[in-house]
Amino acid sequence: MSGETVPTDDLVQPFQVESSHLRGRLVRMGPALDAILTRHDYPAAVATQLGELVVLTATIATMLKFDGILTLQTRTDGPIKLLVADYVAATRSVRGYAQYDSERLAALAQSGASLGRLLGTGHLAFTIDQGPDTERYQGIVEVVGTSLVDAVHHYFRQSEQIETGIRVAVARDGETGPWRGGAVMIQRLPEQDRGYQDEETRDDQFRHVMSLIATCRNDELTSATLTPAALLFRLFHEEGVRVFAPGTILDGCRCSEERVLSILASLPPEDRGDLEVDGKIEVRCEFCARLYRIAPERVTAEATAF
Repeated sequence: MSGETVPTDDLVQPFQVESSHLRGRLVRMGPALDAILTRHDYPAAVATQLGELVVLTATIATMLKFDGILTLQTRTDGPIKLLVADYVAATRSVRGYAQYDSERLAALAQSGASLGRLLGTGHLAFTIDQGPDTERYQGIVEVVGTSLVDAVHHYFRQSEQIETGIRVAVARDGETGPWRGGAVMIQRLPEQDRGYQDEETRDDQFRHVMSLIATCRNDELTSATLTPAALLFRLFHEEGVRVFAPGTILDGCRCSEERVLSILASLPPEDRGDLEVDGKIEVRCEFCARLYRIAPERVTAEATAF
């Protein structure tokens, strides 16, 4: 439509490489990612790793055909003990938070620590929850390699046996500017192979597309000015690339006063008392940092109603 503004941030751009019929997603995050990372004032190393997990979660979730919640979580023994991000398909919203040991993190600050030293050893879990009437799916793999992308590749190879290629980048826009992130992902699904070339040709095409994705620079993925369509054309113009209608990605949290009240009511009275400040029970959401102050008598009434 004439005069319509094409969004370039906080979106997922579906696409297809015409020569090989491979489908993928390009994700670009700006203000939504910056809000998630800055509300907790994480150290740069923590913010970068959490930002990558948030972008990866949004990218993978939008490749799936499901109506539910996708959660990616690392639990390890390194300075960054926990990273978690989830994406809600119904609202197209993503959130994330991290837990870390500030003293151990500071000790590594001068060493240019790799992912292996920041996270240590542990596991990456993929969880899909489609509601109370559907069995929850969870896949768990070891955190391997030197990046979160390596761990995700390991998951798809081991648990899903799906050939997958991903590039992800997260960085500040300038020295102290807002956080930005981006990713490009492509998968070779079994049904996409039917009726096309022989297996050797399909293998060659996948490797070729992967080599093109490898040329994508970090600054291209995080750019505030290079549109997703222009980046896809730069990567795949010789193969032909078709783009589909983009979708939005929102910064959104699922916390609510009702949910907090229910959780508090399930706690023993002595534990609830430890949370009282100036006559109110205080609970801060680990994701969005929203502070809830609830009167103790409301919690008692809720607990009695159980």
